[in-house]
Amino acid sequence: MQNSLRRRSLFLATLAASLFCGSAAFAQDNSNKNTVKVGISVGSAEQVFEAVKKVAAKDGLNIQLVVFNDYQLPNAALASGDLDANAFQHQPFLDNQNKARGFDIVPAGLTITAPLGFYSRKIKTIDQLPDGVAVGIQNDPSNGNRALLLLQSAGLVTLKPEAVKNNTATPLDVVSNPKKLKLVPLDAAQFPRSLDDLAIAAINNDYAEKAGLSLNKDAVIKEAAKSPYANLIAVRRADKDKPWARRLVAAYQSPEVRSFIETQFKGSLVPAF
Repeated sequence: MQNSLRRRSLFLATLAASLFCGSAAFAQDNSNKNTVKVGISVGSAEQVFEAVKKVAAKDGLNIQLVVFNDYQLPNAALASGDLDANAFQHQPFLDNQNKARGFDIVPAGLTITAPLGFYSRKIKTIDQLPDGVAVGIQNDPSNGNRALLLLQSAGLVTLKPEAVKNNTATPLDVVSNPKKLKLVPLDAAQFPRSLDDLAIAAINNDYAEKAGLSLNKDAVIKEAAKSPYANLIAVRRADKDKPWARRLVAAYQSPEVRSFIETQFKGSLVPAF
């Protein structure tokens, strides 16, 4: 009986040790893994990440891209574990998503600044904008605020100072609208196909590029190259300091990728690192 108990105890101890070692090995593999799945948005990010992938491959890191056409999806996919990282958003957008949807996603490193532009199929310069026309702005809080600030910089509206200070402007914060513009909030992805129905519309760089619009050639209002809306690589908080996350950021922030961005996009995208 005692021998049986000893054998059973030895078996359980061996099993526990093997499970512990297996778990430790898995955790180590997960920390140092050589393949990462990254969510990006359509357009210029696809071109940039082809350059990033080449740099990462030299370090033994394989980047698998998942391309999204909706800003609401990449953070949900990251939070659920379907992605290891994403690279499509700026900090104000991430802050809003974390607060609104309960995510615990953090920045791992900066990527590019993509200046926002207002585009039109009806006018060539902003001084041609008629009174009373429909103006499209994004319906998500961070990009909608950004579009309103750009309208204010062009002298088309005046916003409540507190909303400007806090970066929380909505159409309700417009205190002066001399041209009586009709502000039309829509999902960011809808603007390229809605442009015929609007006098001007704020279109994010990735959607503008996919629609064949150039910030430098076609925008009737555009942000300065340097702005607080630098995009970033985002990961789950638990992954921020893992080796693969640092390697991913290092590949993006390499001299080769900087040179590619500056040469290929000529100011429509600006390295933020």
